[in-house]
Amino acid sequence: MPQQALSVLNEDEQLFFDTVDAFARNEIGPYVREMDEAGEFRKDILQKLFEMGLMGIAIPEEYGGQGGAFFNSMLAVQALSRTDPAAAVIVDVQNTLVVNALLRWASDDQKRKYLPRLARGTVACYALSEAGSGSDAFAMTTAAVDKGDCFELNGRKLWITNAKEAGLFILFANADPAAGHRGVSAFLIEPDFEGFSVGKKEDKLGIRASSTCELILDNCRVPKENVLGALGRGYKIAIETLNEGRIAIGAQMLGLAEGALGHAMQYVQERKQFGKRLADFQAVQFQVAELATEIEAAKLLVYNAGRLLESGRPFLVQAAMAKYYATEMAVRAAAKCVDLFGGVGFTKDYPVEKLYRDAKIGTIYEGTSNLQLQTIAKNLLR
Repeated sequence: MPQQALSVLNEDEQLFFDTVDAFARNEIGPYVREMDEAGEFRKDILQKLFEMGLMGIAIPEEYGGQGGAFFNSMLAVQALSRTDPAAAVIVDVQNTLVVNALLRWASDDQKRKYLPRLARGTVACYALSEAGSGSDAFAMTTAAVDKGDCFELNGRKLWITNAKEAGLFILFANADPAAGHRGVSAFLIEPDFEGFSVGKKEDKLGIRASSTCELILDNCRVPKENVLGALGRGYKIAIETLNEGRIAIGAQMLGLAEGALGHAMQYVQERKQFGKRLADFQAVQFQVAELATEIEAAKLLVYNAGRLLESGRPFLVQAAMAKYYATEMAVRAAAKCVDLFGGVGFTKDYPVEKLYRDAKIGTIYEGTSNLQLQTIAKNLLR
């Protein structure tokens, strides 16, 4: 794909983006197929993500992080996704969900305890979903009971990204079921807590190198000082964090589409049929032009939502629009790029097949496309 325009990114942002993009191509690219087929993310690459500072972009320097902004996290996710959206989602959850929640809601003691770990080498995850509470996230049945010296948690969480590698979990449970969503609270859980275990790892269609597992809480004992925020604030924590995280999912799908089109553009300029390059046929030219235009539109939506967030202005509708459009666009773009490759695009020998599989999750996680449309409509039609 062509270079980002400096009218969209300033010089520092462009340099950051280009650095992450080059890292992804050189250090992750050679292992993408291997990791996808094995369903495992290489430990040495995970370590390199920490060494690059990409797992602690928004963590303040006093805690060992980069002291960067949300927009930097978003750019990192976009750049990584050009090469491997599975790597991008690991960085995404760490920065835009977990670190974001800790910076806003954690006590000073919790920040001192956990943020340096997350900057140095601890992977974290965000455990909200359950079998019966996906889009209806606050229909959760995982319960937290006050036992005097601790809380005792029982239940199961499903579809938890980064769970296999994680050393810290922000986990939501209801401490007052009679109060409905107002009883939902957030807890900081470490994997060696009594009664906690990681269960089945899902065998997924796409982003296979990123682990997605079940979490099991069987009389799990959580110290009271590990409540994040305050009891009953879990609903607010989850809603605010996910609203911001959806912008990064838009960035993930934007990067994926850029990567797919980049591969397709190279292929159509090399492949010949009927004595001409595919790129010389007007039908192919028009398809490339349409895809590039849709990608640019998604980029502007995603970047605008990120800029609004950072400036402290309302961004809810724009975040929903960015997530909705970018994810739906990525599915269309990846499918069209498979078409441009023809028969070989349907094989694993070329990267667009994987990107096509990876794209589908974008319309589902962190709020389905229908939920984004509902958010947009409810805020426009008050």
